Amino acid sequence: MKRIVILLILLTGTIIPQKIGKLAPPPEREIFPNNSWGMDIMFGEGGFGLGTFLRREVAEDLTGFIDISFSESKDEREVEYIDYWGNSFTFNKKNRVFLLPLNLGLQFRLFSESITDNLRPYVNFGVGPTLVVSTPYEKEFFSSFGKARGYLSAGGYVGFGANFGISKRNLIGINARYYYIHMFNEGVENINNRFRKDFGHFYITLNVGIMY
Repeated sequence: MKRIVILLILLTGTIIPQKIGKLAPPPEREIFPNNSWGMDIMFGEGGFGLGTFLRREVAEDLTGFIDISFSESKDEREVEYIDYWGNSFTFNKKNRVFLLPLNLGLQFRLFSESITDNLRPYVNFGVGPTLVVSTPYEKEFFSSFGKARGYLSAGGYVGFGANFGISKRNLIGINARYYYIHMFNEGVENINNRFRKDFGHFYITLNVGIMY
């Protein structure tokens, strides 16, 4: 027994104290290409819209962009009906109205130090000229563009969104935007004898593109 006790004392003395391991360092930030180009697919109160964008990073977490889109704008007082044969129509509607805004803006990435790179939230805003186009409602949709009239106006939007994934080639994101556009003339006539000078629309926009 005495020999066993002495042996245990000797073994205990030779044990080297173990230090608590250090925390693993945070992963390094992904470096994404500075440029991106792609398409905007827009879903809003007025219906469906399409657009395109070009972006370039100008500083860390700050990106400049230019975008243009095309969508229909409907008066909130419009009421659409469907007849017995399935055709849709709107009483007292005089013109279809379309918006083509061209915007220059900035996009600022949020929480870049605390959220992983596969989710990159941001805020953005853009301003610029808008072409408001009206076509007579009484004519068939495509042929009505032969009687189209254009009006130059100004506007912009503010938004919040995020890009997803860590691919350095493909860009996928979503952006919620509120557009405001003002016309400087008497306005445009969506409904008979009702002129609109101001347009405010909310859109959910899907961004699909490439980075390079």
